[in-house]
Amino acid sequence: MVIAPAAVCALSACSSEGSKAYGNELPFEMPEVVYPSIPERSVSITDFGAIGDGQTLCTEAFAQAIGSLSGKGGGRVIVPAGIWRTGPITLQNNIELNLDKNAIVVFDPDQSLYPIIDTNFEGLDVRRCLSPINAEGVHDIAITGGGVIDGSGEAWREVKRRKVSDDQWKRIIARGGMISPDGKGWYPDEGYYKARLTAGSLNFPDPSLDEQEIKTFLRPVMVSLRNCERVLLEGCTFQNSPCWNIHPLYCKNLIIKGITVRNPHYSANGDGIDIDACENVLLTGSSFDVGDDAICIKSGKDEDGRRHGKACRNLVITDCTVYHGHGGFVVGSEMSGGVENIVVRDCRFLGTDVGLRFKSTRGRGGLVRNIWCERIYMKDIVSYAVIFNLYYAGVAATEMPEGRVEPVVQVDETTPEFKDIHFDAITCAGAGQAIYINGLPELPVSAVSFSNSCFTASKGVEINYAKDITFDNVSVNGESL
Repeated sequence: MVIAPAAVCALSACSSEGSKAYGNELPFEMPEVVYPSIPERSVSITDFGAIGDGQTLCTEAFAQAIGSLSGKGGGRVIVPAGIWRTGPITLQNNIELNLDKNAIVVFDPDQSLYPIIDTNFEGLDVRRCLSPINAEGVHDIAITGGGVIDGSGEAWREVKRRKVSDDQWKRIIARGGMISPDGKGWYPDEGYYKARLTAGSLNFPDPSLDEQEIKTFLRPVMVSLRNCERVLLEGCTFQNSPCWNIHPLYCKNLIIKGITVRNPHYSANGDGIDIDACENVLLTGSSFDVGDDAICIKSGKDEDGRRHGKACRNLVITDCTVYHGHGGFVVGSEMSGGVENIVVRDCRFLGTDVGLRFKSTRGRGGLVRNIWCERIYMKDIVSYAVIFNLYYAGVAATEMPEGRVEPVVQVDETTPEFKDIHFDAITCAGAGQAIYINGLPELPVSAVSFSNSCFTASKGVEINYAKDITFDNVSVNGESL
């Protein structure tokens, strides 16, 4: 597997070092991954009346700039230095959005700019608002440069009181909105709170509610790339998203290089990047400091995920740093289409809640296999350095009340399976627990190997419902396993 530039390309990345750092000695076959093909022609959004004063709405200027190039076969849309306030930006074939290092794109929080559409979120087919940056069914697209993309997420997200300081809470409630009767949460408006009270999950509020009344509750992911091919994200900062930050779904040939992803630590569903049912992906040299899982791998949820039947496969993740986040590298819990062939190498997790996190639950189905985590360096992990939890959002057999016996469950298409997962050269300096594996009685986690690794942790290793778990030259607090 190598990274190769396309034949016609205006991207500076095309002159980069190529595949040396990414494709050497992969334990699985992976096709060549190429950069998108972007013609040399370019226009500036200022050619179409955009004003970078942070006040003027530039939605039409972005649309006209993209449209003018699309009609000619594509090209580069230049976003110069300035603060550019805009509504949604829809990318088209062979379009590169290139931000100057002093360009700040701020998405206006006016909900009327974001229509409610049919989409997919958390692995389910749902109705939610159109994403600030979106593309569907297109090829050869890129977002590059050194600028900042800000989703104005504070106007969309709920906030739990326990997650913020007194001073932060005062600033949040000063924006208006409403506080829940128990004082434990802040909501952007009453419609959001009404939907939250009636929703069985984040995805499905009571269908009798008026969509427009609860529109804030249907907050979008910031960057939605769906069914796209040959995609590049390079050099930019993506921050302050209404929901998840970056969500490539059903994409092929995806390169993410040198980006910064930021969300407040208290941001609800403030994931960094959710690579969802994609194939042939390279993620390298990027940093994450977010409010939920940082680098997350998904492939659909429950019946919807199994019906779509799209696996997430062939991923190489290297040289990334995660600061705050619920998990550094995460698989699940939406993995019903299957996840396979992933290498995670030379990454650093500093102060994350969990380091390497694998999660699912009964009802998902799906097979997770052939994953290699190598040369991972962790410090001050709040809970688990490595965890497999097949009772995500449920009650494990080991946690049953005394006297209650878990019923026997048959293995079928709804049973999730995790196997053939390997950890080598893992160094963890500080964690609540080194390793925790909690599988299902009916289908244990299997064929998991740990080698050449050392952990410092308050607790050592706990394993339930697992088989063929091996340790070779592994220690916890200086004692060999």
